[in-house]
Amino acid sequence: MNQGRSILAIIEPELNPRETMQRAARLASLYERPLVLLLCEPDVGPLYAGWYESNEVSEVAEKIVAAQQDLIDELAEEVGTSGVYVTTAVLENRPVAEAIIGEVRERNAALVIKGTHYHSAAQRAIFVDTDWQLVRVCPCPLYFAKPGAIKEKATVVAAVDPTHAHDKPASLDREIVSTALDFAARTGSEVHLLHTYQRIAGVGREATRTFKPIRIPLDEVDARIRKEHRQKLDELAKEFDIDSDHVHQLPGSTRDLLPTFARTHGAGVVVMGGVARWSFKRAVIGSTVERVLDQVPCDILIVRQPASQ
Repeated sequence: MNQGRSILAIIEPELNPRETMQRAARLASLYERPLVLLLCEPDVGPLYAGWYESNEVSEVAEKIVAAQQDLIDELAEEVGTSGVYVTTAVLENRPVAEAIIGEVRERNAALVIKGTHYHSAAQRAIFVDTDWQLVRVCPCPLYFAKPGAIKEKATVVAAVDPTHAHDKPASLDREIVSTALDFAARTGSEVHLLHTYQRIAGVGREATRTFKPIRIPLDEVDARIRKEHRQKLDELAKEFDIDSDHVHQLPGSTRDLLPTFARTHGAGVVVMGGVARWSFKRAVIGSTVERVLDQVPCDILIVRQPASQ
């Protein structure tokens, strides 16, 4: 993250606003950046649009606006006691995700932090939630804060794919690891490198029988894949001087293994890569981040491929 740019915290009254603010204040302090608290909900725009002609409606709108300002001012006052320079704003434009991205670009934000929650199967299937949209299109690193207290000096897990599958460039893995190491250094934590790979052995064994008399040596292929993946992983770890005891390669899907790994290693943050290549109109969810966001028991920091690449 480039120096001098602000951290943008998305504050939603119904989504752990104080915990999100505390995470944001901590990050702003760690990285010595100014902080912007951006209040996003509720939207009272329609109440002022002339759709309702009633003194009662106007009074309700004014009370909501006053409550919004009270909340954001109270949070800003708490941040100010930590020595972090903080400003506030209220997001009025909609849709929310597009409006947030507009703020990110206008302010040239270094990082966006947002509280998150469990997403229903319907939300995941039809792609309507703000979180999913930000995962896909946010141009800067994106930090999702889970409910719960801040975990001081907790393990930082860097989830990498050094074989560069799923359209991930090599530079993205380096960005993941360097970000994880930087965060760990600032918090006095340790980094664990995790790579998962899909085994060949056991997949389609029955199907191979239809190719008789040709036999596919699945065990041999699986062993070769495991060795090749491990070699790439070790090369990445060596490049960043990560101890072998903190380098892990596990057979299986990231979706299944990452949440358990994070839990058993006491992770406070998981650093993952995001490849922004979809638009707001895309309806199908498919990235690894989107698949594990609900299951990972700690905060998630999503980084992007370096802009120069």
